[in-house]
Amino acid sequence: MNVSVIGCGYLGAVHAAAMAELGHTVVGIDIDARKIAELAAGRPPFFEPRLGELLSSAIASGRLRFSTDPADAAGAEVHFLAVGTPQQARSDAADLSYVDAAFDALLPHLAPGAIVVGKSTVPVGTAAGLAARLAQRAPHASLAWNPEFLREGFAVQDTLEPDRLVYGVSGGEHDELGRAQAAVLDQVYRAAVEAGTPRIVTDYATAELVKVSANAFLATKISFINAMSEIAEVTGADVTALADAIGHDARIGRRFLNAGVGFGGGCLPKDIRGFVARAEELGRGEALAFLREVDAVNLRQRQRVVDLAVEALGGQVHERRIAILGVTFKPDSDDVRDSPALDVAVALKGLGAEVVATDPEGIANARMRHPQLDYTSSTAEALRGADLVVLVTEWREFRALDPVAAAELVAGRSIIDGRNVLDAARWREAGWTYRGIGRP
Repeated sequence: MNVSVIGCGYLGAVHAAAMAELGHTVVGIDIDARKIAELAAGRPPFFEPRLGELLSSAIASGRLRFSTDPADAAGAEVHFLAVGTPQQARSDAADLSYVDAAFDALLPHLAPGAIVVGKSTVPVGTAAGLAARLAQRAPHASLAWNPEFLREGFAVQDTLEPDRLVYGVSGGEHDELGRAQAAVLDQVYRAAVEAGTPRIVTDYATAELVKVSANAFLATKISFINAMSEIAEVTGADVTALADAIGHDARIGRRFLNAGVGFGGGCLPKDIRGFVARAEELGRGEALAFLREVDAVNLRQRQRVVDLAVEALGGQVHERRIAILGVTFKPDSDDVRDSPALDVAVALKGLGAEVVATDPEGIANARMRHPQLDYTSSTAEALRGADLVVLVTEWREFRALDPVAAAELVAGRSIIDGRNVLDAARWREAGWTYRGIGRP
């Protein structure tokens, strides 16, 4: 099919490349000329495993191109709207200005029968509003909503082999237009459909709620185990063993029950805040009031790691050298938005510590946000002479550190495992003072 992707940030760039990989002819549109030039040259403007290879292959095949002109989307049968919805500067609500601008720019170029398919994470009710505008200004086209469920570090896989497909269509699955829209989306995702991927056809509002509800649930699960880690610390319990035990309950499950410095990134924090803000607008704020505590627990974890660092240094932080392992909010990404790791580094720097941070992919982005920190691309250099080591992003190379070899580099054998991913016994046997989150 002929497909356009409006917005070529993280979501849009991955989606455009994946659609071309699936055999569609794709044009990616974005107003950022520098970003478009990078993508057109096959260079992703951010780190995501496999994306560079996918871009190069799709561009070489002639199935993928990029442009800054919305008119180049004319003739496409399906237009994916994939722009960002950041948190508003003075509010918890989502900023829909990018969605509105992209939608308005696309309207004059919609061919008869074209479908605009929203992928951006938006407040519930947004799709209905856009559909009404479409009916007035371009009645020959229609709107559907197809939320994304990408995990940074696995975005290519999640697009090519999704774990479910959700279609929010006009009037729901029993409406004639809705069934026609679902049939078109089945063509777009034919490989996944034929592979038996679960497929849910529903109305606009339900499709919008699926994404934010999923993120709210995951955030709640993470904050729950972090809250349990606080209780574990004052009772001498081991939160990791606790998570293993309750995770065997099929109703609960073990995934995302990992205590640590908490979640971050460009999705979970702003999505749960935006969800609460929307519920308050709808007069049902009390239904999601618990998410404010979920957010508070999560933010508190960052300070807990800082407090552990101060304690490990005997309260004397000024001019002590601290190695920070990781600045991105998660491994296999260069994303430092709302990164717990970077917040910990900045807080310790503010206390007068000599902070040296390292990360396999995130240093450039971190330096733009916090140039006051010292950075190195070498883990060994970060460790050299450190009075304290703080692991805050669970990159594979940090998890695989040899405690005996690391001990030869540092000034003080003290480590805080902010992700509970290290073998505590192994590190202690090598002479380290090991502190985890909620672990004895």
